[in-house]
Amino acid sequence: MPRPNRFRDMIRIGPVQVGSYYDGRGRDRHTAACTAPKCGFSADYRNRAAAELAARTHQCTA
Repeated sequence: MPRPNRFRDMIRIGPVQVGSYYDGRGRDRHTAACTAPKCGFSADYRNRAAAELAARTHQCTA
């Protein structure tokens, strides 16, 4: 059974949360996910700046 993600360095930019975690191979990854109802936006990035840029430019369609 895979271990759950352990997010760290969480920040919120509008409705989007950005967090960092280590993937299964020990690499540092960053996720941006919208918390608005019925939005469904989430994406993984290799660097923190890209995740924060996605959070700042995200437009909810719902």
